[in-house]
Amino acid sequence: MKIERVDIKNYRLLRDFSIELEDDLSLIVGKNNTGKTSLLTALDRFLTGSDRNKFSFDDFNLDLKSEIKTQVKSDLPDKDKYTPLGIRLNLLIRYSESDSLANLSRIMTDLDPDHYYINLEFGLLLEHDSLKQLKSDYAEFQTNEKQKEAKKEGYKARDLFYFLHSNLIEYFKLSKKSLSCSKATGQPDGKFFIDLGGENNISLKNLIQFRYISARRDVTNKEQNSTLSLQTSRIYEKTEATDKQNEHIANFKDALGDTDLALTKVYDELFKETVDKVSKFGGIAEGDSKISINSTLQHRDLLKGNTTVMYSHGEHTFPEFYNGLGYMNLISVIFEIEILLKEFKKTKYEVPADINLLFIEEPEAHTHPQMQYVFINNIKGLLKEGIKREDGANRNLQTVITTHSSHIASESDFNDIRYLKKVNDTSVIAKNLKALEAEYDSAGEEENYRFLKQYLTLNKAELFFADKAILIEGDTERIILPAMMKKIDQAESESPLLSQNISIVEVGAYSQVFERFIDFIGLKTLIITDIDSAEVVTKPVAGKDKTTREACKVSDPKAEFSTNYSLKFFLNTDSLAELKGFDLDQKRVEKTEEAEGKKWKVSSTGNVQLVFQTQEANEAGEEYHARSFEDAFFHVNKAFIKDPHNKFPSLTQKHLKTFRNDKMHVYEFAEKAIGSKPSFAIEILLNSKTNKAGIEFSNWEIPAYIKEGLTWLRDIKV
Repeated sequence: MKIERVDIKNYRLLRDFSIELEDDLSLIVGKNNTGKTSLLTALDRFLTGSDRNKFSFDDFNLDLKSEIKTQVKSDLPDKDKYTPLGIRLNLLIRYSESDSLANLSRIMTDLDPDHYYINLEFGLLLEHDSLKQLKSDYAEFQTNEKQKEAKKEGYKARDLFYFLHSNLIEYFKLSKKSLSCSKATGQPDGKFFIDLGGENNISLKNLIQFRYISARRDVTNKEQNSTLSLQTSRIYEKTEATDKQNEHIANFKDALGDTDLALTKVYDELFKETVDKVSKFGGIAEGDSKISINSTLQHRDLLKGNTTVMYSHGEHTFPEFYNGLGYMNLISVIFEIEILLKEFKKTKYEVPADINLLFIEEPEAHTHPQMQYVFINNIKGLLKEGIKREDGANRNLQTVITTHSSHIASESDFNDIRYLKKVNDTSVIAKNLKALEAEYDSAGEEENYRFLKQYLTLNKAELFFADKAILIEGDTERIILPAMMKKIDQAESESPLLSQNISIVEVGAYSQVFERFIDFIGLKTLIITDIDSAEVVTKPVAGKDKTTREACKVSDPKAEFSTNYSLKFFLNTDSLAELKGFDLDQKRVEKTEEAEGKKWKVSSTGNVQLVFQTQEANEAGEEYHARSFEDAFFHVNKAFIKDPHNKFPSLTQKHLKTFRNDKMHVYEFAEKAIGSKPSFAIEILLNSKTNKAGIEFSNWEIPAYIKEGLTWLRDIKV
């Protein structure tokens, strides 16, 4: 038995939210403010109590607030046409023939033996009668507010939202139902429901148990803090009720008993004077109500204040607060998991719940990358053990982990990952990476998906958390691009590139391999690539003419095509004349649904911007259209390259000398002179200067196409 899907409506950013859960571990990733904590608090609000005071009007989705306002200001609808407004949480539970139905029998809506779904709905709802009362009460409130506004200068009448902030629980009531649902999908079919609240008051505590570890943990390495030590007492409390450690517990209690006897003798002497004074007061007969002060050490209480977690280092031991926050956080999470696992197991006199859901929020706090790798690998093993008891009443454990850590994401199974994506200011959706795999498979691109998984796992899981991305071809761009971003930021400080959450990804000539992933997560992406001009050449091969495309200058009259497959893939052309004629907007694309499937189309509002070399003038006024990055850089920075004070050992020195003497064309120099592209990029940085105004990298220029692309990326809104 397991929770297959969680649906949430109108809770904070979760306007119409649905997330599928794995049988064991689901890893939720996404940028900040995409609803990860909202998912946790929604589950907590509904599953760990029935207190309406847990909710506030701030929990209501903005669109829901507008709907409530419209409903209050409109005529009261007919009861049979009104759907109660409010927050809803639906749990889709799937069970099998081997599961016990003891806790399901009272909430099953279909006795068909082939029906294996239960759909539970929890709600905080404005029912029809409450809406009627709200309209009446608010009308009276409005009248009073207008009177105050008329009487008091500067007073502004309070609105409906203010009224609901103060009076929410008067109108919105908790509900709990089991909904009839489709045998095939588990979706509610609207036919009928079983009310689990009200007079029925059917408890679900034996069906579902929910626990969580919040990101707001009490871990600190301040002196006198004893978070870990307090957790040991909680572990003991949960351990005591099991048989497994009865012998150890008995020994512990025996030791306390011996200590009690010894301390009581000490207390007799210590408090003798006080006891004698009490006995001299009137009203107490001799031999009657004689008091004594005995030691009564309680095994639970003793641990709470008198157990200290220590660290060993050689022959020395140190208290817990001597260690770093990373280690303390890691140990605290493990301790907390141990406590919650014991809670899930329950005592030997109780049976564990059928479904046990553990939510761990951001376990990576204060930890370095290597520790995060270790954590996720070990935690999967710990959680996979599930809930095991000596009496055989074992249960599976479903775990949800939220994270901002690319290191944790990279160590996880791709099929476990759920990506939360903000659609607009009021809504978030969850995307299952299994759906992405299905996209690649249906297009016959299984190898591309395998490559993507390997690449993201080994290199760039950070893309899951980026706001924007830059896809580049090679080492030169990778090394020098941050300096170019710095140059642009120095020229205009508003929305600096280096302050934005931008991931730079080296993809070679394979940006098209990433296109489904980019579209899937909706990432704003700049693709910096080369125009790669080519001419058609026919040569005899083995007695037959063979036609090939060979590199040539963009300005060559015989240049007809681009050999860059990415340009053809995204812009749907390899015609050099067309590509040269495109302006920036014509190099921007978005994926749209076509009759033959989703295709990339030119769109001025697209999220993917391609840039490649364009014709531009250098400081000497020379116009030129480069073919590659190096070609473009040499052209606009002739003076920088020719300056004898600048050293470029990666360039072939005889060609450098020829170029500095103006006897070699920039295209030929780019083709022949570079020995090591990464070394050349580093040499650009080493030869960079800061001018008197404090502007860094002031002695060289950014090729126009890259500057144009980076400016677009800087300005596009997330």
